[in-house]
Amino acid sequence: MAAEYTYRVSAWWTSGRTGLAKCESSPSTIHFSEAAELGGLEGRWTPEQLLLCALASSFTTAFHEVARSAKFEFTDLEVEIEGCVRRSRTAGSNFSEILLRPRLTVACEDQREAGLALLRRAKALCMISRAITIPQTLEPCVETVKVPLEGWVSQDAELKIGV
Repeated sequence: MAAEYTYRVSAWWTSGRTGLAKCESSPSTIHFSEAAELGGLEGRWTPEQLLLCALASSFTTAFHEVARSAKFEFTDLEVEIEGCVRRSRTAGSNFSEILLRPRLTVACEDQREAGLALLRRAKALCMISRAITIPQTLEPCVETVKVPLEGWVSQDAELKIGV
């Protein structure tokens, strides 16, 4: 396996405040625009969202790797990223804070602490997180699968209204 990799992405303006981006490894292009708050089009990815998407996908990938290495079984992982952008006359627009909210679902309560530890480890190993100098706050959540009560069968249930 190589010790160094190079990635390339190309972007260009198409018209007005919109553009396209592509990379070698995907046949799909991404339509992007300036943020609507800055006069861009609604319904297109913005550079701000693409940065947050890179962070979310990198965190997800890092978690899958640390979980696999630890032989940790989990049911689901959803990573929500929220970025706060502030505008000023002197500095322009800048991210002021990023919140990482991974929500991990595990099979049983006994996995909760190990899941939290792995989420913290994924944050420490996440390449995009380490590349961003903006303050980042990790707000992890570990939930257990909600299993119906033993013996409960939905077709056995009767709905009684007004009784």
